[in-house]
Amino acid sequence: MKRILIKDLEKHIGEEVLINGWVDVRRDQGKLIFIDVRDVSGKVQAVALPFNKEAHAVAEKVRSEWVLSIHGKVNARPEKNVNKDEQNGMLEVELLSIEVLNESVTPPFDIRGAGDDINEEIRLRYRYLDLRRPRLQKNFRMRHEVELFCRNFLSKENFLEIETPILTKSTPEGSRDYLVPSRINPGKFYALPQSPQQYKQLLMASGFERYFQFARCMRDEDLRGDRQPEFTQLDMELSFVEQEDVMELNERLLIAIVKELYPNKRIQQIPFPRLSYKEAMEKYNSDKPDIREDKNDSDLLAFCWVVDFPFFEKTDEGGWTFTHNPFSAAKPEHREWLMNKEHIGDILTTQYDIALNGFEIGGGSIRNHNPDALRRVLQIMGHSDEKIDQNFGHMLEAFSFGTPPHGGIAWGLDRLMAILQNEPNIREVIAFAKNGEGRELMTESPSEVPVEQITELGLRLIKP
Repeated sequence: MKRILIKDLEKHIGEEVLINGWVDVRRDQGKLIFIDVRDVSGKVQAVALPFNKEAHAVAEKVRSEWVLSIHGKVNARPEKNVNKDEQNGMLEVELLSIEVLNESVTPPFDIRGAGDDINEEIRLRYRYLDLRRPRLQKNFRMRHEVELFCRNFLSKENFLEIETPILTKSTPEGSRDYLVPSRINPGKFYALPQSPQQYKQLLMASGFERYFQFARCMRDEDLRGDRQPEFTQLDMELSFVEQEDVMELNERLLIAIVKELYPNKRIQQIPFPRLSYKEAMEKYNSDKPDIREDKNDSDLLAFCWVVDFPFFEKTDEGGWTFTHNPFSAAKPEHREWLMNKEHIGDILTTQYDIALNGFEIGGGSIRNHNPDALRRVLQIMGHSDEKIDQNFGHMLEAFSFGTPPHGGIAWGLDRLMAILQNEPNIREVIAFAKNGEGRELMTESPSEVPVEQITELGLRLIKP
């Protein structure tokens, strides 16, 4: 007999079916034993009747989270027992036979509720159990739907999904890298990517014109608030575009996601309002302003663009660093200032960020595709020509071979999903999240490794 998903039982009233799933809850009323059974598609009430002694005997033994294979008959409930507010509330499954596929010890917490009242450290320790709860199951179904929607949308817009390397070169362009020692190249290291920034620009030099990927990004930052050491970006880059082209496409995609997948939510203003960085700071004291008219409305989405960012800002040591991305281009009217290294603090960049309900969910820019302009940026930041060639020579060389003008953007997918799902933090939309100290409690990582393994890499541990 072929397995039937619980969501499809309504089509099989009066028939015998096979369903597989977990015991959600068991209620023993003596002669009648009720078992709520769930699978990935939903939940149904099953009942063991006393005259079917074999099924009744097994039903007496089962407990929550046991995995069962059930052969039963789908019956319509009497009118007085119909519950219109629950899935399959108009039917129940009469148990004909039960096969126990696996037993379960008593879970450390109840997985039927939202889990808000359970210590998060315990939830992360038993994450595989926590993920069984309906709220998180829904989060990841919707995350899948959003990613699938984006893939189909971008494919129709002539994008190619291309993967870029996880083992990369460490370059001084942002946060601290996670380093990976190379066993076969003693004394040398790979870096895990903070973003695919350089590779996606090199794909533009390769002539692909439109690229995207759901990219895993890793940054060895001091953790605070709602950060994770690894996260996911929807990353894209486009050739032969200006700022308006990238913003228009992304705005159209975000609107389509909300309308198709979240019809219960309302976008406050279309087209999305635009603020300069100066306006945002003066009015909201934030470059990711929350412009909602009603902050108590959980289904209100207030998108806005922030543009015209300063290219450079002073460091604590009195030098210059970039505000967003060293590969960005200056605004056309400020390119001469950049090339002459004049009015550095007044140079504006082609950076554009998109904010949603007070959170930055994406950022990008039109890039420097001219090698001389990129070298000027790095010089202003205090890099010598020797260091520029050592760290970024591959980029400068690529740009010398006829790289087209290009620009792109990266969304913080975890943050976007948390907002769309009305979740308080991104850990609720990341399958195996880490805690506030960067530890993955389920597998207890990071962990120590044998001394022999460290020695083989040509390393020696120094006690802190």
